[in-house]
Amino acid sequence: MAPLVLGIDSSTQSTKALLVDAETGQVLEERRASHPDGTEVDPRAWLRAVDEASGPLLERADALAVGGQQHGMVLLDEAGEVVRPALLWNDTRSADAATTLIDEMGGPQASVEEIGSLMVASFTASKLRWVRDEEPENAQRAAQVLLPHDFVSLHLAESGTAPFTDRGDASGTGYYSTREEAWKPELVEAALGKNLELPRLPSAPNEVMARTASGAAIAAGTGDNMGAALGLSLGPGDVSVSIGTSGVCAMVSDARPGDASGTVTGFADATGRFLPMTTTINASRILEAGRALLGVSHDEMAELALASEPGANGVTLLPYFDGERTPNRPHARATLTGMSSSTTREDVARAYVEALLCSLADGITSLEERTGTAARRITLIGGGARSRAVQQLAPAIFGREVTIAPDGEFVALGAARQAAWALAGTEEPPAWEISGSRIVTADATPQVLEAYRELKERTADWS
Repeated sequence: MAPLVLGIDSSTQSTKALLVDAETGQVLEERRASHPDGTEVDPRAWLRAVDEASGPLLERADALAVGGQQHGMVLLDEAGEVVRPALLWNDTRSADAATTLIDEMGGPQASVEEIGSLMVASFTASKLRWVRDEEPENAQRAAQVLLPHDFVSLHLAESGTAPFTDRGDASGTGYYSTREEAWKPELVEAALGKNLELPRLPSAPNEVMARTASGAAIAAGTGDNMGAALGLSLGPGDVSVSIGTSGVCAMVSDARPGDASGTVTGFADATGRFLPMTTTINASRILEAGRALLGVSHDEMAELALASEPGANGVTLLPYFDGERTPNRPHARATLTGMSSSTTREDVARAYVEALLCSLADGITSLEERTGTAARRITLIGGGARSRAVQQLAPAIFGREVTIAPDGEFVALGAARQAAWALAGTEEPPAWEISGSRIVTADATPQVLEAYRELKERTADWS
């Protein structure tokens, strides 16, 4: 009988757990449990969720791994107790702290040279600085800082296990050097004003880092975007475009990227390569905002959008509803322009869908420009990718064919693939086939992207 592996995705919204055949990648069983809403969450809620989602599956697994939302700050005291609610990646209160840390490091170029990316409010280090400045008593009490996936992995490990993580998720903290492939404890001290215990890193991507109480192997785990790249079996030059709570364009690269503008983050991946990435705070929430505004279902929203024309008859939306990360406008708000007395509900729906895709198209272009590599293949994933309007309009706005991945939990699948890799101990991850993908094409509509970029430029100094 083939070994079984458990892949867990502890995302912003929920925990998903997949029990998978380690040899074929076939998903045998799936369970999930929801998380509380908010940008500040008691991380112990994730532990209750992972117990609920993985409980009946855990005893059947020979190995497991956890993929988790990137950047979140989990502070523990000397006894391993939670100091304060975790600040999540989409909590922008640390925007000013990020700017201060960049200045202290010597400017944008120095930040990129040191950690591989330009510090932004999402990064864990900026949240440490916010705690130092706003909650000094919590800063004083803190003894360890973990990422969300570290916290969940530790919960699943046998008692007495020391915290552990991986280079992929570590590269989004702001205190890990992608150049040196090591923690930079001095950056933690610079951010919080004191040293903290940091999780241990694997010596190889497929290392078994711990065991469960019943003896199952636990792999290092990784960040959600790195997990999705593993789950999709992306190779160098392949780009995944994920439309979930955040919008993420990620390209697998053999070269260590560096972008002092901050548009492209220079993250590591979970295999030893790199995963340059552009990330937007506003993604599926754009579709949700349009649906709520028009008082329709998501399917009706798609029908309305497809009934309009390319360019929405002059209506353009800049969709920064809750601030934005790329471009870095944490205090921005959305702008809808070009409406006239003849503007229809169909036009407004179209503008919302086009805005989402234009934002992602900018992300793909930035990856290509910063890496010097043309996208070999673009794969669309995430809840927002299920929209019929998104699927039909994506190749028109991107100006190239797009692969629509089948419905699936690719972060959890990637975590399962990492677990299978650790179990096998092979040089490369197991080769798993993904069936059910389809390719969509459309005539390019460059004028839509041009109008979007003009509005983005025009509003650059509005907030």
